[in-house]
Amino acid sequence: MATPDAADPPPGGDDHADDVLADQFSTDEVYQRVVADADHEVTSGTRALFFSALAAGFSIAITFLLYASLTATTDSAVAGVVLYPLGFVYIIIGGYQLYTENTLPPVALTLERLASVPTLFRHWLIVLAGNFLGGGLGAAALAYGGVFDEKTATVAVGFARKGIATPAGELFVKAAFAGLIVAGVVWINFAARDTISRLAVVYMAFLAIPLGGLFHVVVSFTEVVYLALVGTVDLSAALGGFVLPVLVGNTLGGVLLVTVVNYYQTSDERLQIDRFQDVRRLSVREWLAGSLAGRSYVPVIDTVEEIVRDPEGYRVLVPIANPRTETGVVRMACQLAASHERGTVHAVHVVQVPGGEPVSEDGVRRESEQLLTEAREIGEKHDVSLETSTMVTPRSFEEVFALARRTSPDLTLIDWEKRSLWNSARAERPLAELTNQLPCDFLVATDRGLDPSRILVPTAGGPDADLTAEVARSLQRVANAKIELLHVVDDEADRRAGEAYLRDWAGSHDLEDVTVTVDAGDIESAIADAATDATMLMIGATEEGLLSRVASDSLHLDVVDNVDCSVVLAERPSDRSFRQRLFGTPVRERQPARAFRDQVDGPDDDRPPATAGDE
Repeated sequence: MATPDAADPPPGGDDHADDVLADQFSTDEVYQRVVADADHEVTSGTRALFFSALAAGFSIAITFLLYASLTATTDSAVAGVVLYPLGFVYIIIGGYQLYTENTLPPVALTLERLASVPTLFRHWLIVLAGNFLGGGLGAAALAYGGVFDEKTATVAVGFARKGIATPAGELFVKAAFAGLIVAGVVWINFAARDTISRLAVVYMAFLAIPLGGLFHVVVSFTEVVYLALVGTVDLSAALGGFVLPVLVGNTLGGVLLVTVVNYYQTSDERLQIDRFQDVRRLSVREWLAGSLAGRSYVPVIDTVEEIVRDPEGYRVLVPIANPRTETGVVRMACQLAASHERGTVHAVHVVQVPGGEPVSEDGVRRESEQLLTEAREIGEKHDVSLETSTMVTPRSFEEVFALARRTSPDLTLIDWEKRSLWNSARAERPLAELTNQLPCDFLVATDRGLDPSRILVPTAGGPDADLTAEVARSLQRVANAKIELLHVVDDEADRRAGEAYLRDWAGSHDLEDVTVTVDAGDIESAIADAATDATMLMIGATEEGLLSRVASDSLHLDVVDNVDCSVVLAERPSDRSFRQRLFGTPVRERQPARAFRDQVDGPDDDRPPATAGDE
């Protein structure tokens, strides 16, 4: 486990030269150092973590070697323990990964909800596997390398046989005390200011394990493997009856020190420091079930405050990557908010940085505040409450959905034309996982001016079309937008039924003074023709997973690129099936007009009337 340089000032320490510095770190400062180090270790690559653990496991063979050799040479168990701590000194001072050390820092990170529980178990599993493999290789080297003489080999075999003969309950209790000692060493190691102090603590603490007759899981595993290689032993029984109780005891003993002693002796301000003060904790769902860990997931900077929703208000979230070029969506969001009482717009500047890249946090905040000035001015012009926040994160696309779940807006509006946030999606979680259950209504805008003066709304019904009607109605109220409704029918015979359907649909959505247009033939061609004089085209999602298709550039809707006006794609959370949401199916797009035709003219003799099952 790597340790911060003692020469560096403690995280969150006072930078003023004339202030008096304490002679030792406070418990909060030690805890901060532990969590900062765990944040780095837990997010390390699997290969680096495993080989560091492998080196630690092989170093344990040094402890086994010296313990057995000195005991055999001196014929004294007490004298034999003098060099027992040497392997642990190599590990801790050298910054290798030892499983029993990892019962403290990663657990602290998990308690702070900066790492998920599955990530903690993954970290433990990798380190334990590396330790066991390294210990096994060390045992093989001792067994077949001619390192031990006959007397020393007999002593070494005796260590394992003694452990196997010890009852499981006694093993567990002794291992728990050993776990407490190791976790305590880690805590004190972070509290120490110099290497000599660390060396002294490590030596004395690990000397207590053999002197107290305690058990360490990696040492025990190495002893069992050695016994299996040079003697006769049921390996599975030895692992289950000896190594497993020691593993459980070491783990619970170390975790106990974190949860009962160290965690609760710190104050509520333990992470109120520059590195962590704006870091968002994982949600309970992410914490329990996610594979997310450390600041590779949680934002480096997050000024979004906890929001208590006004049940009577209307809230629009606008994540933007570049406040200079994405003023159009901010303006549209303000127009939509202005059409509701207590309308609020929340503009969040999402800055994406590669994981691990250093960030000047003060500089980013100042620059972001300046860039968001124009957004605030737009809010003042439309007389709506406009809030601004800044977020610096390695995963900008995921943060859009995390923001929506945290702040519970009625609507999220994103600029698709610039694609700054969308382009990061391929490097983040699977798009289907992110977009499977939308937290709120979503609008994706292609900003070609976002002029709402003449809005074209093609509709064939459905919840997403309902959303386009609501948005169009809001813009009609605040921007005097002229609205044209378009419905495409199968053939000319359905025109009258299509007009009746559109008039009924407009009335049910409180749309007044609208132009009704019915066309026959190809849907996309009809939309492109009707959009010639429009300034904005609004299309409700008719494909399953609209947002994932937009982000992956797999949206098969050529009309979006073929028209000159702005395009707004709308998707509303729903439980509809793939068939019901599939774009271009006769059921979704042509059934409404047919139903109205049947009502007006009666069904054709050769065509069955529409039924509820067709919807």
